[in-house]
Amino acid sequence: MSQDILINWSPQETRVAVVEQGAVQEVHLERTLERGLVGNIYLGKVSRVLPGMQSAFIDIGLDRAAFLHVADLMPNIAAKHAAPRASAPAAGDTGQAAGANGKLLTPNPVLPIERQIFEGQALMVQVLKDPIGTKGARLTAQISIAGRLLVFLPQDNHIGVSQKIPPAQREALRQRLLQLTATTDGSAAGGFILRTNAEDATDEELAEDTAYLRKTWLRIKEASTRQPSATLLHEDLNLMQRVLRDLVGADTHSIRIDSREQHGLLTTFAAEFMPDTVAKLQHYSGERPIFDLFNVDEDIVRALSRRVDLKSGGYLVIDQTEALTTVDVNTGGFVGARNFDDTVFRTNLEAAQAIARQLRLRNLGGIVIVDFIDMVREDHRDSVLGEFRKQLARDRVKTMTGGFSQLGLVEMTRKRTRESLAHMLSEPCEACSGKGVVKTARSVCYDILREILREARAFNPREFRVVASAKVVELFLDEERAHLAGLSDFIGKPISLQSEGSMTQEQYDIVLL
Repeated sequence: MSQDILINWSPQETRVAVVEQGAVQEVHLERTLERGLVGNIYLGKVSRVLPGMQSAFIDIGLDRAAFLHVADLMPNIAAKHAAPRASAPAAGDTGQAAGANGKLLTPNPVLPIERQIFEGQALMVQVLKDPIGTKGARLTAQISIAGRLLVFLPQDNHIGVSQKIPPAQREALRQRLLQLTATTDGSAAGGFILRTNAEDATDEELAEDTAYLRKTWLRIKEASTRQPSATLLHEDLNLMQRVLRDLVGADTHSIRIDSREQHGLLTTFAAEFMPDTVAKLQHYSGERPIFDLFNVDEDIVRALSRRVDLKSGGYLVIDQTEALTTVDVNTGGFVGARNFDDTVFRTNLEAAQAIARQLRLRNLGGIVIVDFIDMVREDHRDSVLGEFRKQLARDRVKTMTGGFSQLGLVEMTRKRTRESLAHMLSEPCEACSGKGVVKTARSVCYDILREILREARAFNPREFRVVASAKVVELFLDEERAHLAGLSDFIGKPISLQSEGSMTQEQYDIVLL
């Protein structure tokens, strides 16, 4: 199925929409300030070794030195070391004090860190965790480079397979990759891990990913021989580059980007690593914003709503929780043209298509429970389930779908690949804390009355002052006035009211004066 990819770039945010048959199927976002350092590779400089902690501080050019533990100091490419001094590892040690020839040197993990590295030494490292607060970044010397199907381990010769791939397929995949990655002398140059989405990959796809990863590694090694210490050697791919790597295929018709500068940069990247995609890149210079071409922004707004209206008049209600996502199908205003069974069947068919699209658009992962409208006829259930599976087959993310349960529910799973669209664009409501509902003003009034009675039994203030939202205070001054006066008489203390505009309906404070 032909697809178009639209890229909307701005200095603060990059947005990508995947369009199929004129409808937006996927939305991907990346914000400049939220892009971390994880995956970046630096030529660091050892600024301090801490034998007592078996750790070291590494200068990688950031405001704070990064942290490296001895457990993460494993086979590493050494480049441009500082001149060995008295504190450097002695000859015969397995440390990385030997020259800047790019040779693979293997520190012994059993040796203490002070016998493996020394202050002033240049060391290639990769970021494991971003800096947080006053803590610097966490580093590893075990370099890995992720591709679409594979993870490349340049300092290892092992071929690993994701545990999520069925055991029956693992050995066959391993043998295929061994043959593809073997060098002319029969050895393997670097190790690989087959990612989950490589389960159904062809030899051609695996070979393309292998070539891309090895080319990336050669570029990093070459940079390490000419760059000074504390510099960035490789930055993890940005969203636009990942789009070329992960989303573009033979069915991609065009990739349109609305920034001339970014189009040039992306073309340069594609020409070096993915030359087949260059012809599909286009600079969009139209007057209308690129996302307006397919009403992408409107689809994003609808994707944040619980309710999704169907063309027939029916609708979906989608609720996302931590454990699972539920989808409820309703006929709504659709009354059909013939009979009730036909109405239900047509609504469920349309819902099957819409649900598959919403799962992709919202990037919902994990367990999904779909409550189709009950169908009496077996052939109707089979047709709806077949249509649902057909639509899900277009999803590049792995899905598994069961049949109708005894309760008439369809259970399925969709692999979690990233945060859902709702989690990326929204946050829990301050008023309801994500519950979707708040207590009524009357319920809050009665909570306050109970709390005042509780406080009166424990303390003996001159007066109680209630600070609450305007709606709660208005209710106390009107319909609940008698109850407030009755409590005041009972405890023998005056109760005053103060409206606070910044408080939500459920918030209140009782001040003892």
